[in-house]
Amino acid sequence: MEPTPHPFFEQPHRTLIRLSIPVLLSLTAEPITALVDTAFISSLGVVPLAALGVGTTALSSLFWMFGFLGVGAQTEIAQLYGGGKKEQAGGILSLTLLMSLIAGVLIILVISPGAEWLTRLLGASGAVQENAILYMRIRLFGAPAVLLTLTVFGALRGIQDMRTPLWIALGVNGLNIILDWLLIFGKGPFPALGVEGSALASTISQWLGTLVGLVLVSRKIQLSRTFQMRETLKIMRIGGDMFIRTGMLNLFLIYTTRAANQISPSSGAAHQVLRQMWVFTALALDAFASTVQSLVGYFIGQGSVRNARSVVRVVMAWSLGTGIALGLLMIGGQDLVIHYLVPPSAAAVFLPAWWVSALSQPLNSIAFLTDGVHLGTGDYGFLRNAVLSSSLAGILGLWILERTGPGTLTGIWIMITIWIILR
Repeated sequence: MEPTPHPFFEQPHRTLIRLSIPVLLSLTAEPITALVDTAFISSLGVVPLAALGVGTTALSSLFWMFGFLGVGAQTEIAQLYGGGKKEQAGGILSLTLLMSLIAGVLIILVISPGAEWLTRLLGASGAVQENAILYMRIRLFGAPAVLLTLTVFGALRGIQDMRTPLWIALGVNGLNIILDWLLIFGKGPFPALGVEGSALASTISQWLGTLVGLVLVSRKIQLSRTFQMRETLKIMRIGGDMFIRTGMLNLFLIYTTRAANQISPSSGAAHQVLRQMWVFTALALDAFASTVQSLVGYFIGQGSVRNARSVVRVVMAWSLGTGIALGLLMIGGQDLVIHYLVPPSAAAVFLPAWWVSALSQPLNSIAFLTDGVHLGTGDYGFLRNAVLSSSLAGILGLWILERTGPGTLTGIWIMITIWIILR
């Protein structure tokens, strides 16, 4: 049977942009909110900003480790739709939603008692550690909502519905910014809660967005009360590979935060700003990767490797061009970033590391694109091994730097660039 015609082959560039822009906007909504959050907390001083960096690093890394739920749902549902097996998509969605809920509850039960140990592991102490613990314990109550939303977004993108996740993301992050302003600074009847207010704002907005997302996805993909053992085992295998991959990736990034905090509070604060901007640019590049994942998965489901390769050739040019543009924008906008986000005491250590991060953006674009291709084909084992080896090498490099002389934030970001190259 001939594959179902797809608009990508009549208008490849227009179709790519039509699918990628909503993904770009939805993916960048959260880091934009995080940058606003960083700007709000930055006005309170170095200690609250460093505490925010510790808390967000720990939790975002933790949530990211369970991203396989959304990734698995996206690839499996894309391949099922490409193969004309739409009725099986409901079983995959129901299974991953249940696993997301269970995982979110377990995160609360396991991590909350260990918040003190985890913040100490990230190099926090004294007032920084106290504020980071308070932030984490409030944010943890939003863990089930975060994981459920990852699954909802993955399922919708699997059927190439990129707009619904966008509207949910805009609503959640818009509400988050409003609540941040009210709760961090204590506007109107609300008390000034500082770092705790930031955590509470995120938790409330995440749960409201999750409830909306569950209603909308159930209208597009028929949920199933039963699922086969084969489906369960497949998602678990995907979870095992992706958990190791994401765990090692996050372990490396956590180690960079720890190394920055051990240099000085100013380095820790500057690294928090750099990390938020790196996440922002990385997610912008991930818009192409997510679109590639859905399109490649769809054509692999049809059994057409040739069509999947055509997608990769078109997207490669767009992704690399975007990486170059992001690097140039970072260089051109460095003064604005320093003015609005970086405490004065941290500006000197921030600037050289910022240039290293900016120059690495074209490399980053290639790394993210190839991730999307392998996710679309379901080659999770290869991705696991690639990140495992590069992260171990990066951690070893940072460990050597720490023991060969006084560490610098620039040295840390050079090692991050080497890690990108190895990936």
